[in-house]
Amino acid sequence: MRILLVEDDDDLRFAVAAALRGAGLAVDVAADLPAADEALFVTDYDCVVFDRMLPSGDSAEYVRRMRHDGVSVPVLYLTARDSVADRVEGFDTGGDDYLVKPFAVPELVARVRSLGRRSAVPRPPVVRCADLEIDTARRTVHRDGVLLSLTVKEFAVLETLAARPGQAVRRTDLIESCWDELTEPNSNVVEVLVSQLRRKLGDPPLIHTVRGVGYRLEAQEPETQR
Repeated sequence: MRILLVEDDDDLRFAVAAALRGAGLAVDVAADLPAADEALFVTDYDCVVFDRMLPSGDSAEYVRRMRHDGVSVPVLYLTARDSVADRVEGFDTGGDDYLVKPFAVPELVARVRSLGRRSAVPRPPVVRCADLEIDTARRTVHRDGVLLSLTVKEFAVLETLAARPGQAVRRTDLIESCWDELTEPNSNVVEVLVSQLRRKLGDPPLIHTVRGVGYRLEAQEPETQR
């Protein structure tokens, strides 16, 4: 899940981005609306978190124009403006959720995940592949009934593969979904993480390499890829 955070306060932007990344989300950041506009032009996000009042303008007016142009990415306003009128205006301009500062980080993470799921293709909360069980709601993974200990990034990659069972997922798609702008696309970060994930999942292997494309989550490796 890839998130865009638009916040002009340097300390808060760093803290919120760190909290979201710590929860396994890929986070790009912008300090103003022009930077947000550029990011939204080049990247498809699962959710955008806007500070309501920015030096470059009211983000609610930006979201209103965004909705008028047909952009449907879920939006959460993060703001100190807590009156009923402010919240109603935020929803009326196209916002999907509204969280008032100060806020609890676990609540922010939960709200962002909830909004991000709206932009994804609907799928069951529990995904199974052979004896592998992935609970996307509880964020747990079992194989043959045994609980596996995965890092947040390993879970993110596995969740992305599980969303398209039996299909080849491109390496670039994994980077766009599970990493952010801080990741060097030409590095071997995907290969290293998939290798670690394979070791943790054990045998028989469930993640298969599709030459020249990426990876596939499937119970049995297709004959053509062996």
